[in-house]
Amino acid sequence: MSDDVTIAVKDGVALVTIDRAHARNAIAQQTMTELSHGLDQLETRDDVRVLVLRGAGDRAFVSGGDLKDLATIRDVASAESMARTMRRLLDRFATFPVPVIGAINGSAVGGGAEVALAADMRVAADDVQIGFAQAKLSIMPAWGGAERLVDVVGRSRAIRLIATGESISAKTAEGYGLFDVVCPRSDFEDTWRALAHKVASLPVDLVRSIKDVVDAARPHARPDLETNAVTHFARAWVSDAHWTAVDALRPARPAITTATATVTASHGASTRDPG
Repeated sequence: MSDDVTIAVKDGVALVTIDRAHARNAIAQQTMTELSHGLDQLETRDDVRVLVLRGAGDRAFVSGGDLKDLATIRDVASAESMARTMRRLLDRFATFPVPVIGAINGSAVGGGAEVALAADMRVAADDVQIGFAQAKLSIMPAWGGAERLVDVVGRSRAIRLIATGESISAKTAEGYGLFDVVCPRSDFEDTWRALAHKVASLPVDLVRSIKDVVDAARPHARPDLETNAVTHFARAWVSDAHWTAVDALRPARPAITTATATVTASHGASTRDPG
């Protein structure tokens, strides 16, 4: 793979790492492409008995979409296309033929919470948080996370978490069923690896059968709800409220003093902010 995603397979465990620590593992368009190519490879392998999805480092699992990269998407059709691409990608994780473990190495925020919920089970360090922060940017979850959240925590709690955008602690998330295992940070690597290897010790036909039977009883992906979610998301994405909220997140530029402006103008450069 290239820069955004790394994949390693050993002893039946496929480890997929979103490796964008410089951007708190935020999802860019290139990241989506690389994850899709990685799944193409893994789905054809008979030696994979469990898939583990994690972020690089220990600060963030996934911090959502990379707003700097996605800022070029300004029309409804493009916003729908982006949301649909990522939604279908996460549905591929949700319906992967063997169990998927989310190793929540750091905070999972916004779209990152949606990525976490695409896993079948989640192991988290006790110092992480999870939250659906999209409403703070005047948008909403569209990558399948809203439906999966309702399935895990119930309707009223899902509406509260999405509408308030609040982040909750690992302990609270465990109580809600969002995290299956919470362990001390010092034990995190050993804990998720132990679970992965326990699953990988089973015959491959058995783990595939378990996933198939459970999914038949309670689907982890709802493609029938795609159009509704994507349409609402795209309308919100192109709204003035969304881009005003995004602009408010950008660091304030230093003010240009009168003396600085005079010196700049004397060198023939424009004092107009290019950005």
